[in-house]
Amino acid sequence: MSTRGRWALICLLLAPAVVLPLWVSLYDRQDPTLFGFPFFYWFQFALIIVSVALTVPAYLLSQGADRADRVAHGLPPEPGGATREDRP
Repeated sequence: MSTRGRWALICLLLAPAVVLPLWVSLYDRQDPTLFGFPFFYWFQFALIIVSVALTVPAYLLSQGADRADRVAHGLPPEPGGATREDRP
């Protein structure tokens, strides 16, 4: 997969974690309750779990995409490494 495709996938993975909390009318209600908690509260807790589950793979993909972009531009795979000019 090209790095452009990886970055697009990363954006898609992170979008629900940004959009869903901002869409207040989606969860601005009391029913249904879960273990006595109104929908608003347990939905927020579920969003935390979903956000973490989507952010971790996005982070791992971004590390690989960043590494590939750096190599494609002639930089070392990791910041602080030797560049082309520094190599013997």
